[in-house]
Amino acid sequence: MRGGRRDWKRDITKSELHSYWCRMTDPWLDSRILLFFDLCDRNMDGRIDEREIKQVISLISPINKLALKNKEAEEYAALIMEALDLQHRGYIQASEFEALCKASLPKGSSTISYQKNHGQQQEPISKAEILFRSYWRRTWIIGLWLTICFALFTWKFIQYSHRAAFQVMGYCLSTAKGAAETLKFNMALILLPVCRNTITWLRNNPGLNSVIPFNDNINFHKVIAGGIVIGIILHGGTHLACDFPRISGSDRSVFRQTIAANFGYQQPSYFQILSTTEVASGIAMVVLMMIAFPLATKWPRRQSPSLPKSVRKVTGYNTFWYSHHLFVPVYALLIVHSMFLFLTDNLVEKTTWMYIAIPVLLYAGERITRAIRSGFSEVEILKVSLYPGKVLSLKLQKPKGFRHKSGMYIFIQCPQISPFEWHPFSLTCGPEDDYLSVHIKTLGDWSCQLYSLFEEAILTGLKQYPKIYIDGPYGASSQDHIKYDIVIMVGLGIGITPFVSILKDIATRLKKSSINHAACGEGSLEKIPLKAYLYWVTREQSSFNWFTDVMKEIADTNQKQAVVEVFNFLTSVYQEGDARSALITIIQSLYQAKYGIDIVSRTPLHTQFGRPNWFNIFSKLARRHRGARIGVFYCGPMTLARELEKLCTKFSTKTSTIFVFHKENY
Repeated sequence: MRGGRRDWKRDITKSELHSYWCRMTDPWLDSRILLFFDLCDRNMDGRIDEREIKQVISLISPINKLALKNKEAEEYAALIMEALDLQHRGYIQASEFEALCKASLPKGSSTISYQKNHGQQQEPISKAEILFRSYWRRTWIIGLWLTICFALFTWKFIQYSHRAAFQVMGYCLSTAKGAAETLKFNMALILLPVCRNTITWLRNNPGLNSVIPFNDNINFHKVIAGGIVIGIILHGGTHLACDFPRISGSDRSVFRQTIAANFGYQQPSYFQILSTTEVASGIAMVVLMMIAFPLATKWPRRQSPSLPKSVRKVTGYNTFWYSHHLFVPVYALLIVHSMFLFLTDNLVEKTTWMYIAIPVLLYAGERITRAIRSGFSEVEILKVSLYPGKVLSLKLQKPKGFRHKSGMYIFIQCPQISPFEWHPFSLTCGPEDDYLSVHIKTLGDWSCQLYSLFEEAILTGLKQYPKIYIDGPYGASSQDHIKYDIVIMVGLGIGITPFVSILKDIATRLKKSSINHAACGEGSLEKIPLKAYLYWVTREQSSFNWFTDVMKEIADTNQKQAVVEVFNFLTSVYQEGDARSALITIIQSLYQAKYGIDIVSRTPLHTQFGRPNWFNIFSKLARRHRGARIGVFYCGPMTLARELEKLCTKFSTKTSTIFVFHKENY
């Protein structure tokens, strides 16, 4: 038994400080537990009572960024005393506290650390394996695209190398015309990845979906835009810097014998060439693209803090949205540009319209369909909820004939903010629900305005909410979860939303399966995963309030059929095994054992502290599901996406389990 500490004093010497530091960094668990006990024992008598425990609980809660009321601190202190003070002495001693700490720590823990673990070191893996296994579908698509571009460039390059104009402009002409042919192709192709209705329809074909990476449609759109930039530099740059000076400065006799007829038998000056319809329209196109392209890049679109304030004022999603619609005059100018050519009057060679006709009609049809559909899709708002962290939840009336699959998303427009802006949000309702729901976190100017409008309506007691229009549903990568028997879903913060509808869908189908089995001895014919794992990582305790009902429903369903396992991680609390969260871990364990409720999430689902050790998680799942093919679905920042994708490749290579990575892209 530990005695009092009357020999303690207010000041401390260097040797005493060194001794304290040694105790803090001692790898043995007992030493750190006793040190923590000393911190609780404020009057230094070798005992801690309920009041001292409450004071420590109130102290460590804000350190771990946990919201704790005074009444809750009293309840938790009483819970610890109830568990340890079996003789009702009114205090507990070090040996009893030590036993509780050891019993409450995670299995396999031998120490309480003051620093977060960095995880197990990974074995090296070759880049070739990573690239092949992770990017083979993207690779063949990009390879095909590059092959077509190269073939078109080569075809026109060779063709114009045998034209009379080649004697005046040389290989500059061949280069410009080769680049022009790739520009025609890419200006047509760039519209296809943003035809969302078409892509949603195509991805329902299992054969196409297995070889074409539909989830990378926006990334491919960006790649094509890069190809257009290169084409403009080659085509426009070569014309301006080489072809036009050679035309205006060529030998008159050579000019007359070759291309004089195309210029009315008058050799033009450089500025006369610039003033022609074809050149002026080309320059106008380049100017419009120079406005739209930079504003569509990551930093201006998201108003990165690294940008100067003066630049941030004219950037953001609104600027991106409106500037991107400059493509309408660009395509009009492209047609004009293609119909007035220097070197040919043959309509057969004016092929731009042949390239772009079908994609433009398809895209225009999609936009018209979307406008008509959304025009009739003003939805009634059934319920509005405002959650901490500035999250807006909208429960909407389900339009007649609206059908969706779990994992899909819709576009939302609020005409009170802008009649032109549409923003994508994952549906958080199940396919069988008779309503639609979305959860919107304020991350940009539009969502902030939307949140403010509904907040004002609630606070002022307005009977009518702002009008909302919807468009969709559209397919997303999460839909592919039905292709796997084992599914892993990883959501960071609001990134959990695509997976909420999947969880609801699974819960609903399990209930139907139970009813069907009880009624006729047969299970549901609809396919659901045999096992689903959800890892929800968030930094704010209040995030768990967003989907409390869903988590409780999953917990109830798991009591009958343990299909879904949910792992909540709260990163604001120091990792389990850390001295700064030791008492929180103890309270959490005692409270859940007594009441069946987690003190952090307020649901039956246990919350873990700190960041997940993804290497250990994948290792455990690979051992548990040997030989299985597991779908890994992720929604969140790119940093973790890269880590998870590498782990999928690594464990697919080194174990018999195959992990297939999918990331949400809107």
